[in-house]
Amino acid sequence: MASYYGRVAATTQQYVYPDQDEIRIEAVLAALADPVRLDMVRQLAEAGTEISCSGFDVAVTKSTLTHHLRTLREAGIIMGRQQGTARYNSLRRNDLDELFPGLLQGVLAARR
Repeated sequence: MASYYGRVAATTQQYVYPDQDEIRIEAVLAALADPVRLDMVRQLAEAGTEISCSGFDVAVTKSTLTHHLRTLREAGIIMGRQQGTARYNSLRRNDLDELFPGLLQGVLAARR
């Protein structure tokens, strides 16, 4: 046990997401069926880069946002990484396009 002036506990969180060959169409479609998650994926696609957790423009609580991010990660749609205290999310567009050609493009092009 460290004293008050001792070391600080590590808070790095390991994100869980499937390898490319583990991504299943059922999980992807189920994750994209939620309007909030679909909007988050659209935001990532339009940004073309990573978005921090606080950078999403969605009207949900922080805990609900965390739930949606976890669902998207576990389905294999996004990848997350932590840098310092910020958490960044990116769309796994190449993996999804290789596994399911045209799926992401079609979903993103669908009427809002």
